[in-house]
Amino acid sequence: MAKASAGTTNPYGRTGVRIVVAGDRCSGKSSLIVTVAAENFPANVPPVLPPTRLPEDFFPDRVPITIIDTSSRVEDDGKVAEELKRADAVVFTYACDEPTTLDRLSTFWLPKLRKLEVKVPVIVVGCKLDLRDENQQVSLEQVMSPIMQQFREIETCIECSAVKQIQIPEVFYYAQKAVLHPTGPLFDQETQTLKPRCVRALKRIFILCDHDKDGALSDAELNDFQVKCFNAPLQPSEIVGVKRVVAEKLAEGVNDRGLTLTGFLFLHALFIEKGRLETTWTVLRKFGYNNDIRLSEDLIPSSFKRAPDQSVELTNEAIEYLRGTFELFDSDHDGVLRPREIEDIFSTAAESSWDRAPYVDAAERNALGGLSLDGFLSEWALMTLIDPAWCMENLIYIGYPGDPLSAFRVTRRRRVDRKKQQADRNVFQCFVFGPKKAGKSAVLNSFLGRSFSDNYASTIDEQYAVNVVDQPGGTTKTLVLREIPEDGVSKLLSDKESLASCDIAVFVHDSSNAFSWERATELLVEVASHGEDTGFEVPCLIVAAKDDQESFPMAIQESTRVSQDMGIEAPIPISMKLGETNNVFRRIVSAAEHPHLSIPETEAGRSRKQYHRLINRSLVFFSVGAAVAIVGLASYRVYAARKNSSN
Repeated sequence: MAKASAGTTNPYGRTGVRIVVAGDRCSGKSSLIVTVAAENFPANVPPVLPPTRLPEDFFPDRVPITIIDTSSRVEDDGKVAEELKRADAVVFTYACDEPTTLDRLSTFWLPKLRKLEVKVPVIVVGCKLDLRDENQQVSLEQVMSPIMQQFREIETCIECSAVKQIQIPEVFYYAQKAVLHPTGPLFDQETQTLKPRCVRALKRIFILCDHDKDGALSDAELNDFQVKCFNAPLQPSEIVGVKRVVAEKLAEGVNDRGLTLTGFLFLHALFIEKGRLETTWTVLRKFGYNNDIRLSEDLIPSSFKRAPDQSVELTNEAIEYLRGTFELFDSDHDGVLRPREIEDIFSTAAESSWDRAPYVDAAERNALGGLSLDGFLSEWALMTLIDPAWCMENLIYIGYPGDPLSAFRVTRRRRVDRKKQQADRNVFQCFVFGPKKAGKSAVLNSFLGRSFSDNYASTIDEQYAVNVVDQPGGTTKTLVLREIPEDGVSKLLSDKESLASCDIAVFVHDSSNAFSWERATELLVEVASHGEDTGFEVPCLIVAAKDDQESFPMAIQESTRVSQDMGIEAPIPISMKLGETNNVFRRIVSAAEHPHLSIPETEAGRSRKQYHRLINRSLVFFSVGAAVAIVGLASYRVYAARKNSSN
């Protein structure tokens, strides 16, 4: 199943592999390097060699190797440390005839590497095999097993002799192989199992190769897989042999339809256990995976070209695909995806996408953690808004069949929306500002259908809530609420483009607390001023929370004054405790749909506009005066010319 092709291209995206050789004095470092380069044992070897290069055709992977020799002198310890930090792989040597040099691996060299936080493959090499005492023959496994148990970074142990030309090239072959085909991302040495991300990638590959979707790879599908990955077909007898090996070890690995997913995973675990990591890596790379077992960057654009005030949304085609995915994985057809069903959808992704911030608590779920179709699509809308490249990557992981770019649309600029007095988007982002204890989190919780709680917990990090909002006329829009902690406002506004992605800002205050009102209006002025200064002005609404409590004195007069002075609507009273939302979410969407309205105006902004109007008026007067002067001058010239001609 893993016969390599005759091609000799470099699929690793590397220009070379840097191998640093270190160890005690007289442990055979320099002789090892000279012998592999010259292919014979030298009579005289300098204490430290200059960098030695092995050409790209030295090994089948066709990646050149640079070997760095190091000094064993104490005074050169700093130089050795710097070389180790630059290594792609490290070769530690010990002398087979000097047991103390072996002890020093576990007491000095390997701990030193950890202290330097160098996390690269390590190859341990026993040099001078020809000098070992024949009366003290001990197997390499006996010698190295305790050390390898303690230091899992050791990939391979090997013994060699430069004098006898025994296993010299193999040292650097294994070092290069450990870099190009690393064990770490694929296999857990502790549990002796495939790592989760490797399992997810191989499962996706299995599904892509299971063309008839019957849960098994038939002989024809196995052969297609072999040709795609290794450019060579499998003979019928080889296919029989593969399935026999699996069936003997794992009965459920093969059924009457072919090789099952369990059997497919077992085969790759077997390859890795036998040291054939290049087989699994070849498969992964053929399907677009990099060394982190993520889809390669060339398959996914790092960013979508757009102005700061444009956002990215899913197209109708992508939404319909996600609807179909929801129905496919809703096994009991109850209109809700249970947590296990959600995990099944993302079981072929690099990781579970929605079990971490900001997605983990961002959508409405039932008491058992299930997602409705609206909640499912809302999570995707949020991911598209925040990180469209990550959304695209996940669409590819779960099997989106079309061109991934066709799943996305870039919206019109918000600045243009304001001029046209109509928003061109289906997903609106609302920044929620307000002082501590104003009730911001209660607004988000209510939006997600969560019950009110009197227990207060200060919001430290930004939080998101996303849901579908029904609008008059039967249309629906997706609203994303982004709660900005009071302590995070200054940091947010330090970025000139921070409001560019905002469709509308809401300012929440505790209607029973005068200080809360004052602070909310201060935040309103800060945000409005930032918008005026940067050109990213946004519509704003004021929300008077905790309407079930008695309002602070002068509340009506103060709110009327501020709303009139700044040219925005009067505060919207709500009580999340009583469940009285006053259609606040629909009103937020409506204000976002008409972005030319509800834009606050500060005194500074008003003065600036008056100044510009005055300047423009002066320019008009100047233009008219200049035009009159020019016409008058022209008339005089005509008159003078006629007078001269008559004379």
